[in-house]
Amino acid sequence: MRVPVAWLRSYCDPGTSAEEIADALTMAGDKLERLYRTGVGDVSRFLTGRVLRVDRHPDADRLTVCRVDVGRPEPQTIVCGAPNVAAGQTVAVALPGAVMPDGTELREAKLRGVASSGMILAEDEVGIGEDHFGILVLPGDLPVGAPLAEHLPIADEALELEITPNRPDLMGVYGVARDLHAVTAAPLAEDPTARDAEPAGDDRAEDHVSIEIDPEICLRFTARVFDDVRIGPSPLWLKQRLVAAGQRPISNVVDITNYVMLATAQPLHAFDLDEVRGSRIVVRRAGEGETMTTLDDVQRTFDPEAALVCDAEGPSGIAGIMGGQISEVSSRTTRVLMEAATWVGPNIMRTSRTLGLRTEASARFEKQLHPEQAMAAQRLAARLMVELCGARMLPGTVDVYPNPLPPRVVSLRIERMEKLLGEHVEPERVDGILERLGFAPRREDGRIAVTVPPWRDSDVQREADLIEEVARVHGLDKLPTTMPSREQAVGRLTASQRLRRRVEDLLRDRGLDECITYSFTSPAAIERLRLGETPLLRLGNPLSEELSVMRPLLLPGLLDAARHNAAHGRPDVRLFESAHVYSPALPLDGAGPGSPGGASPARERHHLAVLLTEAAPGGWRSDPRPADFFAARSLLEATMEVAGLDWRVEESGRPFLHPGRAASVAAGGREIGWIGELHPLVGREWDARDPIAAFELDVDAVVELTSDRIEAYSDVTSFPAVLQDIAVVVAEDVPAARVEDIVRAGGGDLLGELRVFDVYRGEQVGQGRKSLALRLEFRAPDRTLTDDEVAERRAAIERELAGIGGRLRA
Repeated sequence: MRVPVAWLRSYCDPGTSAEEIADALTMAGDKLERLYRTGVGDVSRFLTGRVLRVDRHPDADRLTVCRVDVGRPEPQTIVCGAPNVAAGQTVAVALPGAVMPDGTELREAKLRGVASSGMILAEDEVGIGEDHFGILVLPGDLPVGAPLAEHLPIADEALELEITPNRPDLMGVYGVARDLHAVTAAPLAEDPTARDAEPAGDDRAEDHVSIEIDPEICLRFTARVFDDVRIGPSPLWLKQRLVAAGQRPISNVVDITNYVMLATAQPLHAFDLDEVRGSRIVVRRAGEGETMTTLDDVQRTFDPEAALVCDAEGPSGIAGIMGGQISEVSSRTTRVLMEAATWVGPNIMRTSRTLGLRTEASARFEKQLHPEQAMAAQRLAARLMVELCGARMLPGTVDVYPNPLPPRVVSLRIERMEKLLGEHVEPERVDGILERLGFAPRREDGRIAVTVPPWRDSDVQREADLIEEVARVHGLDKLPTTMPSREQAVGRLTASQRLRRRVEDLLRDRGLDECITYSFTSPAAIERLRLGETPLLRLGNPLSEELSVMRPLLLPGLLDAARHNAAHGRPDVRLFESAHVYSPALPLDGAGPGSPGGASPARERHHLAVLLTEAAPGGWRSDPRPADFFAARSLLEATMEVAGLDWRVEESGRPFLHPGRAASVAAGGREIGWIGELHPLVGREWDARDPIAAFELDVDAVVELTSDRIEAYSDVTSFPAVLQDIAVVVAEDVPAARVEDIVRAGGGDLLGELRVFDVYRGEQVGQGRKSLALRLEFRAPDRTLTDDEVAERRAAIERELAGIGGRLRA
């Protein structure tokens, strides 16, 4: 919601800067997203002037040379291209050095040989409209040479507020002013919807239109009829407020509907009553496949969920979202039907999403407005229609409100508030805060009975909500910081949270950068990973094809991040991500998909993934080391050491990994991840020039495998270890992990640790064979081992190796 500060000050002016206003609102829970300027730059270069002479340009048919009095000793010579400039007009003038709304600095210039010292301004050149056809002609009684900012709002500031779903009242400027009034206690102007227009004539609104609604999609529908309407441009003050709030001025009637919406948060819609066929309005659900052309000149097709506003012959608008062309207000309009309705918020949200059409109106209706706001908006719109359009308001309002909502009354206990806030707030201050917010408190039997105003009905429905209102205005920063008072409540991290934090800290400590990528990806990205047969969880209404499926693994997001960095000159990255992955859930035993006993929509697991495009950065004495399988494995080993899990890699691969440089990660008899170098052809799909190494783990599986593990104390023996290095010759296709298992089986209990530290291939071991160097550590907890005991274990190892065709190399 964009809130022009000048408009806000017209309702509530605390006498502080825009920055201080923003801070006050933020501390009250109305979060500021952005504060920026609108309109022109330095206002001192913009003055009022009077045109003294207008002569034709000697060298241009469409230009004139004007002499303009701006209150200086000598008139300014200004070359002007506007067709409506004339002598005697009072105009807006920008002098050389002025900064225009688009940031352009005006300079003296020669136009077709005539020097021009300034500019006579059009509406768009002072930021109060979009008209550029002619110059802006001011009232003739304005003083010459006066600062233009004293007579026109040519410069303003705007607050961009983040509006939460529970605060639709803040989508109106007066609602923001009400909060500002509550926080600062600055005077609040009268509610702009308080006064109504005077009706005129003997005929009534009911004589010109009939209305029927479906109460399941429309809570209330009000309509007023205006005759003798004169369509034309809006006054400058109205145009400026609309432009500052991000709206485009169109015509007085349309501008009034937008202005009332921005002021009160209640959208309106104006119909050309002569184009409402049959003088009848019917609110109903759409038929399957029913179509209509909306105001943006798009033909839209509806499903039965959509609510439509129809006349006697068909649809004329999408309820709460956008009107149709059939009854659009135009320059020929003389009779206007003004609609202010209350729609069912969830229905508007679903229809908006289905159509991919979100408007200022739908953004407000989807937050659920109260039916009383419709009549309030009608009152303000009626006054403006009479004042700005010269319209006659017919007596009566067609008001279809089948189920009126009674005022909501909520009780507030002072002692309960003190218990929740941890601080005593005087009842008189509580009353003052609630009154400034528009609530009506009264004392009853030691409690405060509070009548909730309509604009807060969807948010404040219980005692805790009232306490929150008091707290945010009183000042959350003033409340003491205390732990919640709860019996037997001991807060701690879950096993999964502890493991994830330890692993994430480990990777950060080793110089990796954490990524946070979208949970969505594209089917094309999965195809590029050669996982076309992988079941995917598809979104019903995706933002785009690129974000149409939930990611089944974290790798695509990391590859996108690596490509983005490379495109910006940083190809060497070490990245990790800890996040969820998704897949379609399997049906429960005996239940098919969609059956009452079937599965939930998705299976969600927490994964950890690492991606390297370099193993280590270079230094002044060394070159960077490229990423490879072993660089990824070193990080995997450190990760699994933190988890405290016995694991191994097994020969296996993934379609997107390099054959022979990939493996599965296994533990507890199950696969818990993969590791390897990316296949070069897959890397090219992400514009990768250098090798990429990666691994990905199912963290939830790691937690499951370690949840029952008991940390056992192991005594540190004082007896020395016996270290021996052996070389084992085996066939090329025997993995090192298999050799480790065989050596451990032969070493028995006396073999404490073993580590593979080298591999050799060559003539000395023969074709198709390899030699693995292992370091063995033998140790007994109660004695110093003898050479015979170690020799016996070594012989047992040799016997075990013979079973796989291996031998000890001399």
